[in-house]
Amino acid sequence: MTDNSQPDDGYWFDIDIDHDDISANALSVIRHLQNHDFDALLVGGAIRDMLMDGKPKDFDVATDATPEQVRQLFRNSRIVGRRFKIVHVLFGREVIEVTTFRDSHDNQKDQPKNRKQASQTSRQSSKGLLLRDNVYGDLKSDAYRRDFTVNALYYDPICRQVLDFTGGIEDLDQKKLRIIGNADARYAEDPVRLLRAVRFEQKLGFSLDEDSLSCLDSHAYLLKEIPPARLFDEVVKLLAHGKALDTLKALERHKLLRYLIPAAAHALEDSDSFACTFIEQVCINTDERIASGKRITPAFLFAAFLWPALIHQRQKLIDFENRHPYDAQMIAARQAIEAQNSYTAIPRRFQSTIEEIWSLQYRLLKMEENKADSVMAHPRFRAAYDFVLMREQAGEDLNGCGAFWTEQQKGFTPPERSSFNEHSDEFKRRPRSRRPRKR
Repeated sequence: MTDNSQPDDGYWFDIDIDHDDISANALSVIRHLQNHDFDALLVGGAIRDMLMDGKPKDFDVATDATPEQVRQLFRNSRIVGRRFKIVHVLFGREVIEVTTFRDSHDNQKDQPKNRKQASQTSRQSSKGLLLRDNVYGDLKSDAYRRDFTVNALYYDPICRQVLDFTGGIEDLDQKKLRIIGNADARYAEDPVRLLRAVRFEQKLGFSLDEDSLSCLDSHAYLLKEIPPARLFDEVVKLLAHGKALDTLKALERHKLLRYLIPAAAHALEDSDSFACTFIEQVCINTDERIASGKRITPAFLFAAFLWPALIHQRQKLIDFENRHPYDAQMIAARQAIEAQNSYTAIPRRFQSTIEEIWSLQYRLLKMEENKADSVMAHPRFRAAYDFVLMREQAGEDLNGCGAFWTEQQKGFTPPERSSFNEHSDEFKRRPRSRRPRKR
């Protein structure tokens, strides 16, 4: 690795990166932008992962072209986001994310003519939260607007060099995670960075520097300012990188979990309880599935995290309102999901799956041989069966329920469901039949 550094323009490093590890579509986007006299480079986690001998899945491009200019160059693209405009260039199922170089919202080069135009470009709340951030800058300013130094690396595939403004290469060598700029201000601008700090710390095995670490606990309450719908994707990322158990414990340690999944935070407070053991067992199982290349579904994870709260509420409905156990469970299920949605909003497609996993627990515990085939034909049976096994592994006595359904599945051929994959919660959409044009 050769350092051809120029301090004012960043540090250029000659690093041998195998282009076979880079998406051909990302390279074509960069070439197309450069052929139209725009600057364009790969940026972010893909560079970090390749320098760590990893295989990145997502590729982001940074450019000096505005979102509107990028949209004009790529017919297969769309502009998304209001708070932070970006362009998605679509290649089948692969999405190449293109962002325009950003500048600090305090350094607008072209001052808006009026207050309305200013609010459409950049807007900040009284607590420092960036509500809108579409102030464009140059390559250097863009580097200092990113979150962590190891994510602020740029790669030019034409000259095959890595550009570093913030010391990311050195931090990468030292396995250090360091936020760029003042940690107080950067966390306040976007509290989701608190979650990213924990995720990268656990995923990469890096250690947070003192400034980045010291502000985590004191800024946890800022997560209340983030829309619940946005937090769902962040929670899934936290739990889907192969170290769910360590990540969950880190979130609890830094007082972040109570603002994401309060039911799980409450369960983990008592380390000797069934609820704590159950949630930990589900995390272990999730990590094992990811390590073996199997898919996971957020519905199963949230079904597990909310289960202890559901059981507690169900028992209250039975004891104090004399509800039938099944009715009590249905009511408690709706209440558990409604309570969770005020923190991390679960999309409806996952809500229905969660409710089905829970309702099947009641049917599975009956262990009726004459109805076994119809139960096993249910599209959520496998997930519900795995849920039973998790409950038993956590120490709950279910009278041999897991062994019963394991035996029943021998020789049973489940019906084909070509339109649905029960493990991934992904629907294969059929092409819509178009109406003939009117002549």
